[in-house]
Amino acid sequence: MALLRRSARSLADDAASDHRQYVTELESAYTFTYRKPPSGAEVTAWRESLHALALLLVDAGLEKVELLLEYPLPMCSLRADAVLAGVHPRTGEPAYVVVELKQWSAAERIGDSDDLCQVPGIMPPRAQLHPVAQVRRYCEYLVDLTRELEGHEHRVSGVAFLHNAEDRNVVSLLTAPVAGGRLFTRTTRDAFAAFLRERIAPDPEFRAADTLLNSRSAPATRLLDAAADEVRGRSHFMLLGAQQKAFSLVLRTLAHVHREGNGQKEIVLVNGGPGSGKSVIALSLLGELARRRIPTAHATGSKSFTRTLQRKVTEGRSGTGKLFTYFNSFEKARGNDLDVLILDEAHRLRETSNGAPVGSRWAKRRQIDELIDAARVPVFLLDEHQVVRPGETGTAEVIEKAAADRGVIVRHVDLDAQFRCGGSRAYEAWVLQLLGLEPGGPHTWRGDANFEVRVADSPAQLEDFLQARRDEGCSARITAGFCWPWSRPKKDGALVDDVTIGPWRRPWNISTPEGVGGLPPSDLWATEPAGFGQVGCIYTAQGFEYDWSGVILGPDLVWRGRNWHADRSASRDKALNGASGPDFDRLIKNTYKVLLTRGMAGTVLYSTDPETRAKLKELVPGTAGGGPS
Repeated sequence: MALLRRSARSLADDAASDHRQYVTELESAYTFTYRKPPSGAEVTAWRESLHALALLLVDAGLEKVELLLEYPLPMCSLRADAVLAGVHPRTGEPAYVVVELKQWSAAERIGDSDDLCQVPGIMPPRAQLHPVAQVRRYCEYLVDLTRELEGHEHRVSGVAFLHNAEDRNVVSLLTAPVAGGRLFTRTTRDAFAAFLRERIAPDPEFRAADTLLNSRSAPATRLLDAAADEVRGRSHFMLLGAQQKAFSLVLRTLAHVHREGNGQKEIVLVNGGPGSGKSVIALSLLGELARRRIPTAHATGSKSFTRTLQRKVTEGRSGTGKLFTYFNSFEKARGNDLDVLILDEAHRLRETSNGAPVGSRWAKRRQIDELIDAARVPVFLLDEHQVVRPGETGTAEVIEKAAADRGVIVRHVDLDAQFRCGGSRAYEAWVLQLLGLEPGGPHTWRGDANFEVRVADSPAQLEDFLQARRDEGCSARITAGFCWPWSRPKKDGALVDDVTIGPWRRPWNISTPEGVGGLPPSDLWATEPAGFGQVGCIYTAQGFEYDWSGVILGPDLVWRGRNWHADRSASRDKALNGASGPDFDRLIKNTYKVLLTRGMAGTVLYSTDPETRAKLKELVPGTAGGGPS
């Protein structure tokens, strides 16, 4: 639902007054919807840019065209500045123009890039998406995820309007070969008006806006077809044992709720440890449901995990990445817009999608409630031992309680009870007992024919061992507890060697979403080969697996006497600022549990603390430089 719906004439008349009531209404709607006030920059943009757009529409004779202001795009957190709703002047069909508004007075392309630019005066300098590339993506989202537009892509146009800029100050943007929209400036204001008159006219019955606002938000069938082809073509998605049981249970549950009708809803809850195949189940379900053209989506709470899926699973398939979204994308979803919502890494659920604690002034509905409401069959895939941050609420207990409050049946599958693919069940159990997350206490690693465990005498020895495995064709990564500062790249693109242990110095993975000097961005550190050589942490490792895992235990978790000691003062993780005592202890242990269970062939451990290192060597025969464990 747009924050505000107005005709161009109404907006222009309001903008001409000193009070500009529409700005006040937008502020109120924004605060109510997002449970926080808008920024000053947003308010200024509404005041100036919407005024400019409204005056242009009136001058173009389009004063009765409706504007949907701050229109939220389906299944994501993005908003279009304005969507014009009307009819086509020749065919009478519904017509929509997505408008991206910029207050820029000047801008220039960055290097040879077609879709990146920078704006003089913005400090520090940063890359901006070309406005036409931005509005093109908005149009694609709108068409791909709005059922009323399926098969009618021609009804949507995109345009960017730089109302403060002269052509001469944005020449390189105007000449950039960016398809999917048009760019107009103050210089070409008349051409912009002519462009609009060719594409949209007032709707005398005001149905176009209603149609868009009331349309079901679900992937278009062509998007589902493309995803089905892509996922089905990946032969490594082989389901075994309880994985197949979970897959079949979701399909049977969906068939059951369809037979029952009347808004019937059921939940499938799949619980399993690392390597148990939760993500394989999730992607297999996505492929099968897409093949059947059943409205579905895949969501996680991890930007790194979601971006990697978008890149790896849908690479080369335009638009299929829109099937992968985030838990906080369903704040405004209508009930049962989707038939199935696949919630991977569900242990990362938050209390609320906007981050405000339940009961506070800004709190919205609980995220668990939004997700259950969004689909007829929500599928939760989780590992409760991977809750590593304050505010993460993805537990079976929370899901079952929310379901019980609605009278919704929960159907369970426990993957660990029957099957585990990759890695070692013995090793996972050993880690849980090592860290005191399950009873039994630390005990000697007795070995597993399919998995190796070693302890390194130094970080250099750990790295050398992993490099030797890479030379053999294996994948490997080094991770560490968040016990060192994390710097942004230097101005020349060089990374800062933040992780310092004696003479050994290495950088964290890149902290920004853009790669630097051939190194991958943070979201792709775990999957791009060039990620080796930078140290990852929980934020970039969780949700991923590689053949060999090197884990550096920092001073935030040390062995003292007969027990582990979690040291809050040694942690640099700001996300844990609100955690102390038992909560901090649990979260740190869960963090290391995640890091220690990323390897599928083996793990090499090193602790910066001598007493802890001695304890690990007591428990694990051999070293990273010695014979097999």
